[in-house]
Amino acid sequence: MQGKVAIVTGASAGIGLAVAKAWTARGGKVALVARTASKLEDVVREIGKDAAAAFPLDVQDLRALAALPGRVKEHFGRLDVVVNNAGLNHRGPVDRHDPLLLADIVTTNLTAPIVLTRAALDHLSSPGGSIVQVASIAGMAPIPGEATYSASKAGLRAFARAAGYDVEPRGIHVGCVCPGPVDTGFLGDLQEVPDIVLSQPMITADDVAHAVLTCIDERVDEIAIPARSGRLATMAYLAPSFAQRIRPVLEKRGAKNKERLIAARRRSMS
Repeated sequence: MQGKVAIVTGASAGIGLAVAKAWTARGGKVALVARTASKLEDVVREIGKDAAAAFPLDVQDLRALAALPGRVKEHFGRLDVVVNNAGLNHRGPVDRHDPLLLADIVTTNLTAPIVLTRAALDHLSSPGGSIVQVASIAGMAPIPGEATYSASKAGLRAFARAAGYDVEPRGIHVGCVCPGPVDTGFLGDLQEVPDIVLSQPMITADDVAHAVLTCIDERVDEIAIPARSGRLATMAYLAPSFAQRIRPVLEKRGAKNKERLIAARRRSMS
């Protein structure tokens, strides 16, 4: 990765920040993308101006997003990797939210990665370029209470697989990482998180960053993390009757885990 340049969206916190740090720790350079310029500048100071540069923008601004790869290449002189990580979720039953809020989920989680992927293809190193889509276990087996989020991440998985075939002749790899619940601010209010989500082992942003770098290094098509959760999600998707049978068990387990996590948060704030 020495000297190679990556674009990372959602890079001011959580998974994106962990990916940016892991990438630069191995000698790479990173274009940090998020909405808040001040947060990105803090990350630049932490990583170092020789290895990082801030490109503040909202990925829902699709015209600005389409122009981003050219700007990054102009700044660094090359572009080797894109990590589409920025995400949005509004939890709760689908009829709770305004229709346009649900559309924002799709724009952030699916439309924006499609736009950035396509725009990057005009600038990526070829052969050798790599694009990683950060999807979700929820895109492998849809989650009640996260219907639009699940749909957007399922679409992102499908796009990654098909686009990978399209650009394989150019020596460009498109992979996908599907995390389960991650211990970051993205989880938000734990009371709003569906119990079934918390039935799965909590992982860290660093765990996901390691999977992203593995996807790039080994040109893996898809990594589910934890792997056991990925296998369970695949079984649930392929056999809906199995999913219905295990759902009450998983929800009961998740409810207990939620109680423990909420109690731990309260202790940490006291």
